[in-house]
Amino acid sequence: MIVSRNVWHLRQTATLLVALFGLMLLSACAEQIWASDEAVQTARHQHGGAPELTLVTIMNYASKRGDHAALFINGSERVLFDPAGSWTLATIPERNDVHFGMTYAAGASFYASHVRPSHYAVVQRLVVTPDMAEQAMALALQAGPVPPARCAAATSALLRQLPGFGNVTATFFPKALMESFAQLPGVQTYELHHDAPDYQADLLRVQRPL
Repeated sequence: MIVSRNVWHLRQTATLLVALFGLMLLSACAEQIWASDEAVQTARHQHGGAPELTLVTIMNYASKRGDHAALFINGSERVLFDPAGSWTLATIPERNDVHFGMTYAAGASFYASHVRPSHYAVVQRLVVTPDMAEQAMALALQAGPVPPARCAAATSALLRQLPGFGNVTATFFPKALMESFAQLPGVQTYELHHDAPDYQADLLRVQRPL
């Protein structure tokens, strides 16, 4: 029995070391992107409306799982925290997964790149205080660049540092984060489907200032 337990502990230790080594490799692969001050300043966009956080979960129709998570932050300006994301737009400057100048058109481009026959978006909007929105923006800038496959982990870690968000689940899975975020008081939830007759109206609705 003692030998068996020792073998089990050795296997667990080996598994942990392999996982940590894998995370180190992923971190090394994260691409550093840092737009100039001039580009960021030129692109800044004041969205208007209440300060808010908008969690976007890209759901897979076939597997019914979440394949990606991102966070729109609307405070003194509107930015997108897209950890380990692939979306880019030539006119939108980026600093390590934080995209500046998120106008309606830029937001529409982000949604259009993800909402397609294989995927739809669950959009969860929540009004927060101005200070909380600014704190979220600062945390997003500190978080990147995020390694591949850690979008939900990075987003949940950010949210859990905000006042009142401590119960948000720390997870690697976008769907689990989505379900946890839904438990916060005041969350407004929408869905975007590519083949919906009122897709354009829905796209406007999820971006219109609250």
